[in-house]
Amino acid sequence: MARSWVNSAEGLGSDLHLELEKAGAGSRRAVLMRALREAVRSGRLAPGTRLPPYRSLAADLGLARNTVADAYAELVAEGWLTARQGSGTRVAQRAEPAAPVRRARTPARATRPAYDLVQGRPDPSVFPRSACSLRPAGR
Repeated sequence: MARSWVNSAEGLGSDLHLELEKAGAGSRRAVLMRALREAVRSGRLAPGTRLPPYRSLAADLGLARNTVADAYAELVAEGWLTARQGSGTRVAQRAEPAAPVRRARTPARATRPAYDLVQGRPDPSVFPRSACSLRPAGR
């Protein structure tokens, strides 16, 4: 009998019981991603925990292996997981993605551009008048 990774505490060092039914609606990949995020958020999957190979997890969950591979790849891109060839996929040390940096608002006049570069709207105040003579041409 093949060993199941999904509910095997010895293979992972913790229980990977994923509640796909409770993860909501959507594509199977989206449901799997939500379930894995929730397992990390709740602490069932601690940072550094090794996840099963995507082929094994796909077989255990009855999903296509590309579905699991795509979910892993997206969670790696989001910062939830880390992946190293030959070492497997693990929960990232900092599993919660960093909050976006918010800039303080500046007054409108501080954000006004120094030059108006809109076509057809020259700024006569920056025209170099001292370099030109105001004499009519031809004299």
